[in-house]
Amino acid sequence: MNPAVSRHLRAPLAAFLLGAASVAGFAPLALAPLPLLTGAGLLWLWQGAATPRRAATLGFAFGLGLFLSGVSWVYISLHDFGAMPAALAALATFLFCAILASYPALVGYLQARLAGPLAPRQLLLIPALWALSEWLRAWVFTGFPWLSFGYSQAGSPLAGYAPLSGVFGLSFLVWLGAGLLLGLTRMRQRGAALAGFVFVLGLGYGLARIEWTQPQGEPISVSLVQGNIPQDLKWDATRFAATVQLYQRMSARSAARLTVLPETAIPRFLDLLEPGLLDALALSARSHGGDLIIGLPLRDAPGRYTNSVLGLGASSTQRYDKVHLVPFGEFIPPGFGWVLSILKIPLSNFSRGSAVQAPLALAGQKIAVNICYEDAFGEEIIRALPEASLLVNVSNVAWFGDSLAPHQHLQIAQLRALETGRSMLRATNTGMTAIIDHRGRIAAVLPPFTEATLDGEAQGRSGATPYVRWGNTPLVLLALLVCGLYLLRYKKAAASA
Repeated sequence: MNPAVSRHLRAPLAAFLLGAASVAGFAPLALAPLPLLTGAGLLWLWQGAATPRRAATLGFAFGLGLFLSGVSWVYISLHDFGAMPAALAALATFLFCAILASYPALVGYLQARLAGPLAPRQLLLIPALWALSEWLRAWVFTGFPWLSFGYSQAGSPLAGYAPLSGVFGLSFLVWLGAGLLLGLTRMRQRGAALAGFVFVLGLGYGLARIEWTQPQGEPISVSLVQGNIPQDLKWDATRFAATVQLYQRMSARSAARLTVLPETAIPRFLDLLEPGLLDALALSARSHGGDLIIGLPLRDAPGRYTNSVLGLGASSTQRYDKVHLVPFGEFIPPGFGWVLSILKIPLSNFSRGSAVQAPLALAGQKIAVNICYEDAFGEEIIRALPEASLLVNVSNVAWFGDSLAPHQHLQIAQLRALETGRSMLRATNTGMTAIIDHRGRIAAVLPPFTEATLDGEAQGRSGATPYVRWGNTPLVLLALLVCGLYLLRYKKAAASA
């Protein structure tokens, strides 16, 4: 290879490897300091970028490494369970990751374009741009906020900021920390950078000691059921009776005040079920004064069906319909109907539930239910707060096999507990079924791909964290203010040139 070409490729390759290494900062390895180090590496590479276009290339390479390493489990759902041809599934996965990588590319371009003094740019502008890019990624084209850098800090001192700023605020702080780490390498800035780094971590540690919410009533006993139904058999009609019997047996063994079954635990429309099945489940829960949450599809009219849960038992029957649907998995975007001829996914055209649904009044609690990856959207979770005293997530992540996805999803749920000051109960088909306390700590978790029930306690809570009150608005306004100041500076410099 030509030496000049080789030198030109070294920086993008380094950026790609830094992005790939960042994945180890997330669950299951959860090496929280690592994203700060890899972020510092990208900042150093951006320092040497001669043009905004070069900086964008480095940002894209970093993002491509991050997403190809961290969310390539999308391939499993497309090929292994969606029956998409291997080559097409690989191409679709690569293009998906490339689209996600465009966000870090945009950050690289803008930070180089707006320029300004090096230290303020790395401590303010880049953190602000990165936080805004993740916020945009969380809602553009219905959103995909997976691997937002803040999630990597679920177990670090920075987690103490989550009740104030949410996950995107933690992302801001990760990149602030990366800038401070890079400052340690410069003799003139070393003392200030060290003091700033210690202050940020120390304040986070102190904030984590604050009780933003209060216990409400006595703890309740809970049973979270993990049926471990293989995804390739879940929708097999010949296995339906065995699936129902399994969940009947597992729920009947529960003596808890609240028993939770996974998403679409009953993989058939309610109107097609044997008469009396739900009555029998309700009676079983009612026999010990308990309630049961169960996932199943509901059909309200021809062509209109929802991914839903029902609450049954001692309390009145109640319902929640999933609002935030997965593109191509639960609905087909307009103009993409042809995908159905390639992708074999059952019930791929769900209807959305109402954006505002009251918490379910079950087991003496007000329960905010969310289904599958709905818990990746913090501002949607807080719609039911502060009225709700408990969070419950029901999921079926079997679509992604034995990959990083279930572990990453559990870490996402930890942030929702931290942001809201509420316990989160997760009942999944194959993992990770867990009890998470209001501080985001995993109190108990079942091994994935096992048939088991997780028994424990959950404490309802009342009150509102700052994030529950204001959501992402303060962080977004702060980031926009920083970017606006840099834009004004850029325009003044351009006018005087």
